[in-house]
Amino acid sequence: MEIEALVSLRSAESPAVGRDRIRLLEAVAREGSITAGAKAAGITYKAAWDALDAMANLFGQPLLEKRTGGRSGGGATLTPTGIKVIEAYHKLEVEMARVVRSIEPHLSGTGISPLNLVSGVLMKTSARNALRGTITQIVSDTVACEVAIKVNEDTTIYAVVTQESLKALGLCIGREAVALIKAPFVIIAPGKSAPPMSVRNCVAGQVRRLTPSEVTTEVVLDIGGEKSLAATITAESARSLGLEPGKPACALFDAAHVILAID
Repeated sequence: MEIEALVSLRSAESPAVGRDRIRLLEAVAREGSITAGAKAAGITYKAAWDALDAMANLFGQPLLEKRTGGRSGGGATLTPTGIKVIEAYHKLEVEMARVVRSIEPHLSGTGISPLNLVSGVLMKTSARNALRGTITQIVSDTVACEVAIKVNEDTTIYAVVTQESLKALGLCIGREAVALIKAPFVIIAPGKSAPPMSVRNCVAGQVRRLTPSEVTTEVVLDIGGEKSLAATITAESARSLGLEPGKPACALFDAAHVILAID
């Protein structure tokens, strides 16, 4: 059986950056725009934006330099970081293939293939938001802990985990972690500041885009530092709140709805 290595770049469970997203990044750079790159990669414009947002959140640096409007229209080119990410990914693919081939003899007779081994180690998550940051504070009691993760200069996300999880994950101040938040758990409030609520997290940003359907609307906020946060709200709520691209808004969610993951 021919062995093929599939590499995922990630800081924790995902959204992972794998071959499909690297190919999308290459396609956008090659075609010169996100629209054309999405078409070349065989995915929708929305799916391309979601993937590019995930990559920016994961690496914390822009991989594309985007241009909007102008006489020549919009476009996109790779940043130096984007070039390095693509190069590193392909080098990892080559090295992973070599490693996987080298361990195949050691698994002979066990009923476990290298493919089983690798796929069992790699894991994915359904959480729409995966924001990487650094743990800056841990407040503990006998049962639970509140962990603060700084994801950019202006944004800190708070998560509540058990003491057992704190120890099992090895969480400590200064360590990097990824905050996972499902989009339906996020509430959107228009304006630069939200009304008083009992939720622990209030992340200010600017509406980057809206993707409406008959029942729901996905709202993506630009929260600075090349990172974004997505929420799924009802279409009627999006209309009544007057949400539009470029307008300020806040994302609100409870600390108990934040899952932490580590490398």
